[in-house]
Amino acid sequence: MRLLQVPRCLPLRYQIEKEVRTGFDVKTMQQFFKCLFSRLPSLAALIALSFHPAATALAQGAGAQNSTIPERIQLVIDGHNLPSSSFSFYVQEVGQDNPSLSVNADLPMNPASAIKTLTTFAALESLGPAFTWQTELYALGPIEDGVLRGDLLMKGGGDPFLVEDQLRAMLKSLQRSGVEHITGNLVLDGSYFDASVEDAELIDNQNGRAHNTNPNAIIANFQAMTFFFYPHTNGQDVIIHTDPRLPNVKISNRLRQVNRSCGGYQRGISFNLNPADPSEVIFEGEFPSRCPRYQMVREVLDAPDYTFGLFMELWTELGGQLDGDLRRGAVADDLEPIVIWNSVPMSDVIKSINKFSNNLMTRHLLLTLGAEILGSPATVEKGIQAVNNYLELKSLDSNQLLLTNGAGLSRDTRVTASLLNKVMQSAWTSPYMPEYVASLPLNGMDGTMRNRARGSKMSGRMHVKTGSLDEVSAVNGFVYSQSNRVFAVTGMVNHELADRGPGTELLDALLIWVYLQ
Repeated sequence: MRLLQVPRCLPLRYQIEKEVRTGFDVKTMQQFFKCLFSRLPSLAALIALSFHPAATALAQGAGAQNSTIPERIQLVIDGHNLPSSSFSFYVQEVGQDNPSLSVNADLPMNPASAIKTLTTFAALESLGPAFTWQTELYALGPIEDGVLRGDLLMKGGGDPFLVEDQLRAMLKSLQRSGVEHITGNLVLDGSYFDASVEDAELIDNQNGRAHNTNPNAIIANFQAMTFFFYPHTNGQDVIIHTDPRLPNVKISNRLRQVNRSCGGYQRGISFNLNPADPSEVIFEGEFPSRCPRYQMVREVLDAPDYTFGLFMELWTELGGQLDGDLRRGAVADDLEPIVIWNSVPMSDVIKSINKFSNNLMTRHLLLTLGAEILGSPATVEKGIQAVNNYLELKSLDSNQLLLTNGAGLSRDTRVTASLLNKVMQSAWTSPYMPEYVASLPLNGMDGTMRNRARGSKMSGRMHVKTGSLDEVSAVNGFVYSQSNRVFAVTGMVNHELADRGPGTELLDALLIWVYLQ
């Protein structure tokens, strides 16, 4: 499938995918074929093309058999002049053989974060709800009277939830093992993940955004820092606090107050890293004096430097001492750890992922699935293969899926509504159904559905994962109807208006229609 990502041909490919939704021009396809085969003339390229979702969409888009769209949903479509190929729906009552609604169900579309429902369920069934990630600590020297005379090595196991409280508890365990003072360095081993996983492209070039953080087996606290901004009482300066307070992050505060109401993009604050010293964060701009407080979350440092900084902050807080610095290394095969720290269980991890749509955790989950099924070091390709293998094991067609990182943070991910819905139907019959359904957001109550489909009778009747990117909106999950029937519901909208309101409005109309059944 990567054969279709020839750089010089990509603009034509993206144009084709757009035309599938807005009106297809055969000339664009002819130009794409000419470009592709001028560089990939082999039969293998043709075979790959025949299975690619863009080609599948072209084959199916014009001839897809649509069921009758309910009036409530059609009103939204007509009101925003949405093309008939810009959305797909699939609704089926669990335990029934036929769908209640099927519109463009075999048209591959971008699901955004709704693809997390597939990644999390594949991992839950493959690894089990009690699966945990392990972080190991090794003493690279003798321990005498509370002093480790040598280095401490920390081997990361890809724990997606090694947050501040978890790391603090792990360091307390280290102290209980007899270590208070480390005369050497902190050595970090992230070899459980292949180095290639750190090279993924950032979506929309949004560098520094926490949702764009790349995976690393030794990462802690999502590699994120929260910055808090307050107007100084002198009427000129701006106070900045951080959480956590990493000793290896420097802040250059060039902010000034301006007398105006609280508003504007990022409240006028510009965030930049010093190109000559990435550990220095530079804030510039004019902060409104009538803002009592503002906060932003950003990725800082790289994963090893961040983990080292957080280790130092917490170790010092606990009264520990480290004489050395940060080093990167790998543990020897004959060593035994002095501490094995287990993460929270899989059932808790998928709840954090699906409720709050955590991209980094999902990408760690996909990598872990690949490593556990196909062997370490983890790669994205192994993770994708493990998901495809799982689908085939369930007799589900993996050719209806083009997975990129498991989180939906991609312009290239494609899946059909029928496949996503069949995954939901399979989940309902799984022994782990309670853990899985409990991980999905509840409408009008929590997660990404807390402000959607609210109503005294309707709130809490939908367990639905949402998805949103520029020009993409999606939902996937379960709806308990007013007649107490349970439906698996999938909807996707790929259109320039999808993320600007009309997409959410259309999918909410779909969810409410199902609830009223």
